[in-house]
Amino acid sequence: MGMAVVIPSRIWEYSIAAFLIILAPGPSVLFTIARAIAWGRTIALLTVVGNILGMYTMAVIVSFGLSPILAKSHLAFTGVQWLGGFYLIYLGYSAIKESPRHADDMLKVVEAKPSRGKTIRQGYLVGALNPKGFVFFAAILPQFIDRDRGSITFQMLLMSTIFAVIGFISDGTWGVLAGTVRNWFASDVKRLVRLRITGGCVMILLGVLTLVNSFRS
Repeated sequence: MGMAVVIPSRIWEYSIAAFLIILAPGPSVLFTIARAIAWGRTIALLTVVGNILGMYTMAVIVSFGLSPILAKSHLAFTGVQWLGGFYLIYLGYSAIKESPRHADDMLKVVEAKPSRGKTIRQGYLVGALNPKGFVFFAAILPQFIDRDRGSITFQMLLMSTIFAVIGFISDGTWGVLAGTVRNWFASDVKRLVRLRITGGCVMILLGVLTLVNSFRS
């Protein structure tokens, strides 16, 4: 009974938003695909494991650091929405603008195949330092919490866990697919450019929706 009162009422809306931003190819997805093209599915999946652990660490830090502020200040709550919305638009624009360079860089992996431990560590760093993930946890996720329904920290941790599960499934699928059709990806850089542009458009759309939603809160 006590557990039910802290489960956000918009949990399904949140899950859809999380799925969309995870599906949009950002730094973690492109890193995973690059690894899959270079070294195959196993390295790609280990990269995803490290990446999700890194992002979840970030989510826990944000949950404990931000939730007390959001619980007490409506201004801060609105402010993080605006910050997140504009930054998502910026990330989307940058993704589109730099898509040719990003795609070209992905096909230039020349280092030796990393060990499993090193692969997980590298994936962890990419996940922990992923700006898209930070913006989501700090500015997108909070708009789905119920400030009057219970522990904000618990709600943020619950939704962060959902994000991690969806992220592992989605990024793992990208890794497996890219590793399976690695020659198809590597044979035409334009395919990677289109992938990056699509991701940029999704981020811009989510940024705009975040700004619109801030006027309703």
